[in-house]
Amino acid sequence: MIFQRTIFFLFFMLAATTVIAQSATVIKASVDRSSILIGEPLQLTIEVQIAANEPIRFVSIDTIEHFEFLEKPRIDTADTDNGTTLKGIYKITSFDSGRWVIPSFNISGATKTDSIPVDVLFSAFNPAQEYHDIKDIIEVTPEQKKEWWWYAAGGGVLILLLILYLLRKRKPKPIVTTPAVIINPYEEAINNLRELNGDYADIKKYHSRLTDIFRLYIFRKKGILSLQKTTDDLVLQLKNLGISKVQYDQLAQSLRLGDFVKFAKYVPAEEDNRLAFETVKKTIDEIERLS
Repeated sequence: MIFQRTIFFLFFMLAATTVIAQSATVIKASVDRSSILIGEPLQLTIEVQIAANEPIRFVSIDTIEHFEFLEKPRIDTADTDNGTTLKGIYKITSFDSGRWVIPSFNISGATKTDSIPVDVLFSAFNPAQEYHDIKDIIEVTPEQKKEWWWYAAGGGVLILLLILYLLRKRKPKPIVTTPAVIINPYEEAINNLRELNGDYADIKKYHSRLTDIFRLYIFRKKGILSLQKTTDDLVLQLKNLGISKVQYDQLAQSLRLGDFVKFAKYVPAEEDNRLAFETVKKTIDEIERLS
């Protein structure tokens, strides 16, 4: 009887450990080499394994000190038995020689990557190699002018005089000035939303267009440089607009949903698409009312 209880207890502990391991979110970062020459590309890979019972999310990287991005990151998503795996590949380089550290990236709480040291080196130089002598100035004998050059110059002058004569005979056309069209940011945004409403054929294009409409409106209405900001930076700056907290939270969730669709290939439900659309429209209406 004691032996059976011991077996049952060990089986229970093993099952609990397996469930905990499957529910944990894991993030890893790696590079394809530990040292590069100045300006040489380096591949940084960040992989996030998210359990099935947790929301889909990924790290947001804007800058890395002493490094520069060579191209936009490529983010792939794959479904596994334990949840979802997101892998981001970043092409970076550095023009600062020395030993630099790629910092750790945090996704939630204590879940973060290890920092990665990278050596940035100059090209190999052999001090024992002989120097090349400085060459003397080489004198060049000027070419003798040929008679045909005078004929070509004379023909060019005649053609130029003919062009000037024809231009003087033409009457100048009156200049028609078109008055500048003043764009109303609110009317433009509402018209764009009306055209976009319900167009779910390309869900990635739908959410990109929805986010762009809001960014363009807030730039023209409030002067916020929203087109160059990341979603997180834009959400922080929108706190000063005076909109209600409920509306602010819903807007932040809708904008981040657009990032998941564009970068993580997340496919939301039709109800989520409709709620994101309504949230953007209500936010624009509320900002217009407060203005």
